[in-house]
Amino acid sequence: MTRNVNVAVIGGGVMGASILYNLSTKGIKDSVLLERDTLGSGSTGRSSGLIRMHYSTKVNAELSWKSFPYFLNFDELIGQPKPQFIRTGFIAIAGPESKEALLNNVAIQQEVGIDTHIIDLKEAREIAPGFHLTDEESFAWEPQSGHGDPSGTAMAYIRGAEDLGAKVILKSPVQKIELKKNKVFAVHTEKETFETPIAVIATGPWSSQFLSHLGISLPLTATRHEVFLIKRNDNLLSNHPSGADMSNMTYFRPEGNDMTLVGNGNREHIVDPENYNPKPSMDYLEDVWLRLSKRIPSIAEGEYFTGYAGLYTSTPDTHPILDQIDGIDGLYICTGFSGHGFKLAPAVGVCMAELITEGHSSFVDISSLKSSRFSEGKLNQISYDFRVIG
Repeated sequence: MTRNVNVAVIGGGVMGASILYNLSTKGIKDSVLLERDTLGSGSTGRSSGLIRMHYSTKVNAELSWKSFPYFLNFDELIGQPKPQFIRTGFIAIAGPESKEALLNNVAIQQEVGIDTHIIDLKEAREIAPGFHLTDEESFAWEPQSGHGDPSGTAMAYIRGAEDLGAKVILKSPVQKIELKKNKVFAVHTEKETFETPIAVIATGPWSSQFLSHLGISLPLTATRHEVFLIKRNDNLLSNHPSGADMSNMTYFRPEGNDMTLVGNGNREHIVDPENYNPKPSMDYLEDVWLRLSKRIPSIAEGEYFTGYAGLYTSTPDTHPILDQIDGIDGLYICTGFSGHGFKLAPAVGVCMAELITEGHSSFVDISSLKSSRFSEGKLNQISYDFRVIG
């Protein structure tokens, strides 16, 4: 069966969903999203859900800041029931070796308009009373940040897009993007062909696979990352903010009334997204739990609840690729978020829709996220590995 559509978005995670919705708001109603499994079944469904704005480059800081209103007011801005958002605040903790980087980051964030500031030790102890903190450390505080529901957000965007006339087809893995004279001509699944002038690759860990079939090579790797939940001893620590600890290389947030989610991004394994272990490793649990207990001593008395492993799509500079593929008319790519996709997704969807319909993004300047930056040696410079902080 063959259908004609204006745009085919490949990938049903939060990025594909946001792109589909934002294209629909620009009048492109005859569009389709093709998902290999179910909505959010890839990286989105295994995201930690952390929402913070602490970045060391203007582009990521601005993408996160302009995404933030959507998490607060999704119902007003999108017209769909608001997915869960829990405000906890976010504290970034840096040792002496990272103090300058922390100060520079906060200056960039404040320039963008982010509600963040440096706090002293007394304030940090008031915000995080169960933490071990010292006067040698520096602290940045985002009072509005917290965590949300990645899968719920993707589904809400999909409902909005469908209300505007877009189509979503699940359990429909794309087998091929067909080109004619260096232009997108069709997207093929096992059962259907969608003739279209525009295809958007928003396939996360599977992006390299799609690009390789077209003879395109970009430095995208699928990497496995683990998180787990600890049930706290409520008598020792009733609650705490979300945060990132650069000294002990952990990130964390509360979950419910008595649990803590913890992760760490400096342990990466390149994996096949079709075949990887979705469960946490015992040596990882022991290592990261010990690191977390250096910052939150009472967490050592907690109990393991559950854990899981998900996939990042990583780039050398931990920044995404938002671009039209050079030399192929109508082919766009949105991938490589290195673990940061969920918190940036609302703004990214707007930017990609602008790029596709207008030829450039005015919502946020995404020129530093072109795919050509790798071959040109123009990587985004970061102060520390942001995969560490979720």
